[in-house]
Amino acid sequence: MTSTDSAQKAPAKDPWDLPDVSGHVVGVLGGTGPQGKGLAYRLARAGQKVIIGSRAAERARAAADELGHGIEGADNAETARRSDIVIVAVPWDGHGDTLKALREELAGKLVVDCVNPLGFDKKGAYALKPEEGSAAEQAAALLPDSRVAAAFHHLSAVLLQDPQTERIDTDVMVLGEERADVEIVQALAGRIPGMRGVFAGRLRNAHQVESLVANLISVNRRYKAHAGLRVTDV
Repeated sequence: MTSTDSAQKAPAKDPWDLPDVSGHVVGVLGGTGPQGKGLAYRLARAGQKVIIGSRAAERARAAADELGHGIEGADNAETARRSDIVIVAVPWDGHGDTLKALREELAGKLVVDCVNPLGFDKKGAYALKPEEGSAAEQAAALLPDSRVAAAFHHLSAVLLQDPQTERIDTDVMVLGEERADVEIVQALAGRIPGMRGVFAGRLRNAHQVESLVANLISVNRRYKAHAGLRVTDV
């Protein structure tokens, strides 16, 4: 490479130079469940416009009224239509059917999957391996006209919903195929005090991120904790 080529080469982008996402409307499918309700509460408390969705609009509106902070409730289809970013926080056993039914409404949207495919037996929680590889990859297969990322897997629903908890000191592993989409999700995570979004690879790496929740459940049970993750040296 000549000195001229070197001088003309653009400087590397700062990985922490993230976009402003404050104007995006965030929808939460499964927003009446513990994880979805907690995420909706935290994002709305940080100033994000949030709509929570449920199969029954009445349930969603009741949950929204309970949470406050300007959160609205609607059925899943209306939530998907009205949102720029849609977080999928439905139970694993309803994941595929929910997304199939909303393929049209989710077209063109950034869909953030935070579902953890888990099983439970007398030994505790254990990871399931979906046919597609992960919940996020299943979402990508079912939503060919959406942009799918994966994030928010390792958060304590108890802490998310606790109004006395001012900060949630944890990192959020964010996976996706397009850097711009990953950075939007990182920025969204960063709106919550104490939280940071960290790029963790493409969707093909989502299985082990989803599976780690089984380990965290074991940690929490042994130590009576609400464990999260921190990535060092970044």
